[in-house]
Amino acid sequence: MDTIFFYASKLIWALISPDSFLVILAVGAWVSLVLGRKKLSRYLLTICASLLLIISLLPVGEWLISPLENRFTTNAALPARVDGIIVLGGSIDALKSQSWQQVEMGSSAERISNLLYLSNIYPDAQLVFTGGSGAVMQQDFKEAEMAQILFEQLNLGDRAIIYESESRNTYENAVHSKSLVNPTDRENWLLVTSAFHMPRSIGVFCRQQWKVQAYPVDHYSLKGNLLRVEFRFSENLEILRIAAREWVGLLAYRISGKTDRLIPSSLNYCGTR
Repeated sequence: MDTIFFYASKLIWALISPDSFLVILAVGAWVSLVLGRKKLSRYLLTICASLLLIISLLPVGEWLISPLENRFTTNAALPARVDGIIVLGGSIDALKSQSWQQVEMGSSAERISNLLYLSNIYPDAQLVFTGGSGAVMQQDFKEAEMAQILFEQLNLGDRAIIYESESRNTYENAVHSKSLVNPTDRENWLLVTSAFHMPRSIGVFCRQQWKVQAYPVDHYSLKGNLLRVEFRFSENLEILRIAAREWVGLLAYRISGKTDRLIPSSLNYCGTR
């Protein structure tokens, strides 16, 4: 079932993502024009042009992603003792890294930099990096393998780091990592991932009976400055794509039972209401 869920999620997202939707509208308008359906063509073209203008001028993606980024407190007080720190993959481009034979970081590099920061604060904590490949066709290129190379370059080779490289999504991050770590109820763990991704991640970990404290990083919205107009089509489209994907992911995980609530927060998770 996990494999079916993985491939189905990839296929559905390829069809409904904002960038794909814009392309479908544009192609649909062209095909309608070729077939002589001028009225339908104008209708589709109007929708496409309107969406392009809205996305170009307004931070719609930030409006969608901001509620997720604010579900857990950023820079919250750290506990006195931490037994382990787990960081979710998504910060290293494994395919590009293999192609160029050096570690290539992506837009979520803050996950790695904050792991380094926390590892210095808690020198005795067990470190875990979980991330395989989320690609459909390139399952041979594992992010955790590139992370191991990076950490050795950053002089972390002497630290006890567990690398989990078989997971393909957030659900498998939690399941496979727990099987390697076997955490107890008395242990304190920090979970490091992007702020927008933290609600779904917390929901998944709690579903696996692994209570972790959220340490959100890598924010996309401009806090306190969401009502603005500026021309930033490519940036706005990318954030909209990330936000839409996360909301779809939250819904899919809730329906499939991988989380027990739609949007977990710091006030109600891991069995509390």
